[in-house]
Amino acid sequence: MSVAKGRRLTAIGLSLVAALGFTPSMSAAAAPDLSEFYNQQVQWQPCGEGELAKLQCAAVVVPMNYRKPDAERISVVMSKLPAKDPAKRRGVLLLNPGGPGAEGVSLPLLFEDRPITQSYDLIGFDPRGVGRSTPLRCEVAPSVGTLSSRPSDAEFAVWAAQARAEEEGCERAAGGLRPYINTPNTARDMDVIRGVLGEAKINYLGFSYGTYLGAVYGSLFAKNLDRNVLDSAVHPEWIWREQFRQQAIAIRSNVDEFTAWVGQRDKTYGLGKSAAEVLATSEALAAKLAVTPIEDPTFGRVDRTIYDLILGANARYRPLWDALAELVVTFKAAVESKLAAGSPELIDALKAAKVLYDMAIPPTVDGVFTTVTCEAPWPKDLNTYYSDMRVFREKYPYGFGVLRVAPWNCTFSEFKRPDKLTDLRRTGYPTGLVIQAEADPQTHYDGGPALAAKLNDHLVSVPDDGTHGLYISNACSQAIIDNYLINGVLPGTRVVCPGDPRPNVPADTEATAGRPLGTGESLESTVRDFVAEKKVKTGS
Repeated sequence: MSVAKGRRLTAIGLSLVAALGFTPSMSAAAAPDLSEFYNQQVQWQPCGEGELAKLQCAAVVVPMNYRKPDAERISVVMSKLPAKDPAKRRGVLLLNPGGPGAEGVSLPLLFEDRPITQSYDLIGFDPRGVGRSTPLRCEVAPSVGTLSSRPSDAEFAVWAAQARAEEEGCERAAGGLRPYINTPNTARDMDVIRGVLGEAKINYLGFSYGTYLGAVYGSLFAKNLDRNVLDSAVHPEWIWREQFRQQAIAIRSNVDEFTAWVGQRDKTYGLGKSAAEVLATSEALAAKLAVTPIEDPTFGRVDRTIYDLILGANARYRPLWDALAELVVTFKAAVESKLAAGSPELIDALKAAKVLYDMAIPPTVDGVFTTVTCEAPWPKDLNTYYSDMRVFREKYPYGFGVLRVAPWNCTFSEFKRPDKLTDLRRTGYPTGLVIQAEADPQTHYDGGPALAAKLNDHLVSVPDDGTHGLYISNACSQAIIDNYLINGVLPGTRVVCPGDPRPNVPADTEATAGRPLGTGESLESTVRDFVAEKKVKTGS
């Protein structure tokens, strides 16, 4: 991942190149003049109607290719929620929701009631290629075939064909923009935003992929970064294929924790007396769903692939374990013909399953996700993927684990990449925070300690919790982050915050074990209440 060092530069030249965010492989003479972009005047106007009217938006012009700023140009749209107390204002706080490719213009509204709005102008932006910014479009690839959560060897070629079709669709529609959609260029855009706002430094709060973006910005523009928080961190050594592989492993770990919890409550759920027994019951149910799915003409269908996805994607949420267990109980009764089709219990379960399924499906974000994830090389030998798929379909089928090791569009990408991966480092900007949940399957826990060590940051860990984006809902993390961003007070170098509690369902060893099912609110209501309370977004 290290960037090759070029010839020696003068102190003045090196400073100039570093300020522009280029690596020392470019000579001082080659450093382009970007002053017109940094000094441009922008026009602010309301971002929209309703809640969006609280925000001001402006379009910033940036080079498509920073090495040729006199050539094609694109726009990046930013938003602003001004600090509520001008007397306490200490600058701007740039926000990024992750992705790669998530839209960020509306993100300041998510934090409008947080104390940080007293001290900072909250700045959101749609990264290049996304949303209101100059978009990168990809043709939607036609479906080549059905992709199951446990494909046979004969089906592997379908996965490869689908990935190839998606890459070809991107190449046909991407025009000249695609090679310049990458993390370093998005970081350069952020620094132009800083200049346009008239700020000497920015403060930064990034989530998920936004943690990597923040680390790249700090590595390229160290003198321009002040306080910084990286929430739910990408592992710096896993860019990008290994990051996806580890998602499947983290998902399986959550399923194992869930089945162990259910196994301690056999009097309640009747699914088995140990993790192994509960998993065997679940696997038997999955096998029956593969042959005979549960179907309802109004409320949907649950087959093995959908069941694997729901179970794997939602075992991360400890407070939902009782609802998830009751879902398994209901589906098991249905496939065993102990619960009639159209019964209220089954309809309720299918409604809840639909909410959980929607929570598990990631959004489709134009062509940015499938481009940025190609900024690092991917194996070209299909046998590399097929070998992993054989293991993952058996050991990590939950949450569509096999998808995370299957051929990706990047397997077939051929477009030229103008930037190498950035050599991450923290030299010249303040110590920041990394926040990480132990059971987060989107960004494996190991990414938190690894990024904190890489940047010499302080680490806040949340054990036994699968939340992704802890500043959104974890009270302890919120307090630590607010105190740091507002008052500059760092916590200890390694701090532990409590996570969401597990359901209050007695274990078999407790005298009150064995509560009857179906005496509380419906499964659908339980799931929807959790989504609303924790601000979990479906499709995220």
